[in-house]
Amino acid sequence: MVAGWLSGLAAHVSLDLGDRSAAATHARTVVQCAEIAEHPRLRAWARSFQSLAAYWAGDYRRAGDLAQAGLNDGRAPGSGTIKARLLSLEARARAAEGDHRTALRALDLAREARVAAKPDELPGIFSFPEAKQWTYAGTTLLAVGGGEQIRQAIAASNRALEMYQAGPEEDLSPGDLQAAHLDLATAHVASGELEEAGARLSGVFASKTHTASITIRLRNLGTLLGSAPYRDAQPAINLRAQIHEVTGRRSHASNRLEAR
Repeated sequence: MVAGWLSGLAAHVSLDLGDRSAAATHARTVVQCAEIAEHPRLRAWARSFQSLAAYWAGDYRRAGDLAQAGLNDGRAPGSGTIKARLLSLEARARAAEGDHRTALRALDLAREARVAAKPDELPGIFSFPEAKQWTYAGTTLLAVGGGEQIRQAIAASNRALEMYQAGPEEDLSPGDLQAAHLDLATAHVASGELEEAGARLSGVFASKTHTASITIRLRNLGTLLGSAPYRDAQPAINLRAQIHEVTGRRSHASNRLEAR
């Protein structure tokens, strides 16, 4: 069991550094350790991580299926926040895939799972703070799109930021905080509020380090800003230049996860 959790930590670090191959190897080790230890909570976490990795590789269908597998393997995933995590992962993946109805249903189920959740066995990356769940909800609603969903995405991302800032320090993840700011910025762009989007990005630009997933988010936002009807607006031009400068740094350019 301990070997499984340690392998999970190694997997997460590898993914943040952009080494998908190493992350996949460590994740398979987690699954094997979970089988040997007969530990369904560990196995469910491994599936959640594999779903996360598939999502950032752009394989949204597989990401959704892996999250669903963590819920439906016939062995209860545990009484902590893992069910809320798996459902949130599925919601985000299905929304990115274009299955908006399933995505919104999974979001509702994730909220219900949060209400029933008990304290997690381990903290940090093995837990799923409520603030992180709101971040996932914001990303999901943003991908679903539409005026009402965009408004809800802004509310969800704002809620995530409020909870991170007011919550315990051990729940404060710089990457998740940056993700919430990026979702807010993207939602404001979709609403035509380019100046507000720029204000939301100032903290992200100021950070000296970004995980692979944050770099991908930044580049996706740059692509959006380069499309109609935003591309010729001066605020969009300025933001694209800042995104290009940040993501063009050596630490970002060498990131292997970005070749997708």
